[in-house]
Amino acid sequence: MADTQSSAPSRARAGTPAAGVVHVRRRLTANFTILSNRLAQRPGSAVTVGVGAYLLSVPDGVPVSIDALRAHFTESRERLARALNELEAEGFLERVVVREENGRIRTRTYVHDVPRADAPSAPDGPAAAPTPTPGPAPAPTPAPVVPAGASEEAPGTAPEAVPDGAAPGAHPLGEDALGKAAEAVLVSLRVRDSRLLLSRRDIARLSPGVAAWLRLGAEPRSIAEALAADLPPALTHRPAGLLAYRLRTGEPPAAVPPPRAAVPWQACDSCERPFRGHAPATCRECLASAA
Repeated sequence: MADTQSSAPSRARAGTPAAGVVHVRRRLTANFTILSNRLAQRPGSAVTVGVGAYLLSVPDGVPVSIDALRAHFTESRERLARALNELEAEGFLERVVVREENGRIRTRTYVHDVPRADAPSAPDGPAAAPTPTPGPAPAPTPAPVVPAGASEEAPGTAPEAVPDGAAPGAHPLGEDALGKAAEAVLVSLRVRDSRLLLSRRDIARLSPGVAAWLRLGAEPRSIAEALAADLPPALTHRPAGLLAYRLRTGEPPAAVPPPRAAVPWQACDSCERPFRGHAPATCRECLASAA
């Protein structure tokens, strides 16, 4: 008589749960991405998790604008923009406005596998400003006296210009968003007057003064108009000194408590420069240039 053959499946390995997820893992040696549980198990929108995982998986140089993401995902522009904003707010994403050698303005996007606040060391990317070490207070330097008709300070000097009564404080948009908006205002000055071409060091020194005006409720466009207005015809030296003087002694344009301060910052679909808006769109500069 033939032996009895059993068709029953083999007994499950010890410790296998009766219900829920059971992992079947393979050792991957190519085409995989290391993803932190901080992002993979993030509560909230699944779109945010998916966009974050996608950005971590693509190689450097892949465009991450709203139009580029819509070519890959089926979600709407609003959902994709909200996902990018949430990733940026949690430190997975960092968008920095930079000026290339040819003068074109672009937004460079840094994607962090660990949020910046949790990173044990500085990630590959733009170097953070060094934290000053406490030491003996230097002797106070008197503010330079600018005679009537003078247009700028000594060449090469651009102190951090923070107007009186504009002490840094909490802002609904956050300090990171204010800093990026201030840098964008300073970079955009070159469009208004080609002589207002600022170096990265000048932008870093002048950004606190512009951020202070933004904190008081001034609009980025109004600040740019005030800084670039009535320039002297002979602007021979670096313009950072003149801009620092205007930020330090001038009054912020339309400095009113912002009911519009709650309007979020959006990235332009064409140039990715930040602007205020309720939904992703194209900024006024790009619309004017396309007209």
